[in-house]
Amino acid sequence: MNRGLRAIGVLVVTLLSGAATAQPVPTMDHSSMPGMDHSSMPGMDHSSMPGMDHSSMPGMKPGPVPAMPRNASPAQKAPDGGMAPIPPGGGPSGTALPAGSDPAPSPPLDHYADRQFDKVEMDRARAAMMREQGGQPFYLVMLNLAELQVYRGELGYRWDGEAWFGGDINRFTFKSEGGGNVREGVDAAEVQALYSRAIGPYFNLQVGVRQDLSAPLHQTYATFGFEGLAPYWFEVSGALFLSTRGNLLARLEGYYDQNITQRLILQPRVELNFAAQNIPEDAVGAGLTNAELGLRLRYEITREFAPYIGISYDTKVGQTATYASQEGRASSVLSFVAGVRVWF
Repeated sequence: MNRGLRAIGVLVVTLLSGAATAQPVPTMDHSSMPGMDHSSMPGMDHSSMPGMDHSSMPGMKPGPVPAMPRNASPAQKAPDGGMAPIPPGGGPSGTALPAGSDPAPSPPLDHYADRQFDKVEMDRARAAMMREQGGQPFYLVMLNLAELQVYRGELGYRWDGEAWFGGDINRFTFKSEGGGNVREGVDAAEVQALYSRAIGPYFNLQVGVRQDLSAPLHQTYATFGFEGLAPYWFEVSGALFLSTRGNLLARLEGYYDQNITQRLILQPRVELNFAAQNIPEDAVGAGLTNAELGLRLRYEITREFAPYIGISYDTKVGQTATYASQEGRASSVLSFVAGVRVWF
């Protein structure tokens, strides 16, 4: 090593003084430097390095690349045990591959905690966790309409709401709607008690009973209907009502909440009522009996409490309008409304 350093020093001095002395620089004999004899350096003979014979590596033998099946993934094994590469011309890969036909793996049925704790206790704890993370019952009480109506110098009122209790699949639902005149009392009122079961992420089927509370007829109906969220965020519901006297009625409702701002919301609403036959004692004609069109603008002071104003147009149609005229009642009414929408 000292000899090598000495040689480097001689080279530096020679370069600095070479221009003046013009003496030739002695040749550096690298073979005399320890460790610089390339012929004696071990491991540098590439031909003798073990493991570098590519022909002996699995899957690296020269020759034609085996064809990849059309539905094979790039990671599929080649016939000789190696990994078959992607064909040079491209081909399907990733999400472009066709769906496989292999059965899905079975879910694991063992739990690591069961090795340390009693399995019965762990099953009970897991059931409690599932219940607390979405399996417990919930409830909702909502009055979508609770309003005063002003029409033709008269003051009326109306309500429409529902409450439910249960889980994601099974619920008990209670509905009520009605209205009347402040001076004359209730014109129509009803309650419904329903069993509601989810048939998908957005819709429930409902069966139960409906009871009319207004005089003179207190009818009872078997009820079958649906309720849910249609595409484009339309809240819709419908029901068939079969009374104990054999009368068949139907109802369709829908509304849409259009956000003007985060708190100012415009709600158009439609309700259609139908009858399968004329019912003179109830002043109801066959076909479409009446339609209610409303437009209400509410301001959500909080999400649970929102006063609103708007208009409501209620018109009777066909034979039902004829019955109303014979009784001296108007077949169509345009009302200005003010109320509050609440839920908890």
